[in-house]
Amino acid sequence: MLLLFFKLLIGHALADYPLQGDTMAMAKNRHSSIHAVRWWYWLTAHSLINAGAVLVITGNVWCALAELVLHWLIDFAKCESWINPHGDQFLHVLCKLGYALAL
Repeated sequence: MLLLFFKLLIGHALADYPLQGDTMAMAKNRHSSIHAVRWWYWLTAHSLINAGAVLVITGNVWCALAELVLHWLIDFAKCESWINPHGDQFLHVLCKLGYALAL
């Protein structure tokens, strides 16, 4: 369980930082001025990258689908300033812990 959790954290770090990039980080926010492509496309693409990491690591489509939905909602909440970046990362890590425990 600890090894799976550690792998999920590594996948999250890769998907949420270098694979996100500055453009995606800004454009996924509906309040941003960067919207050549609709904000929800960016947010969904970012969430799909994270879901893909969960799928590759766990091999479980249900965990990947949960990640897609939960990551989208958590990042939307952060973009709306309902939670801060620390709360955002805490919730993402909690999701990874939940997947590891479930599997």
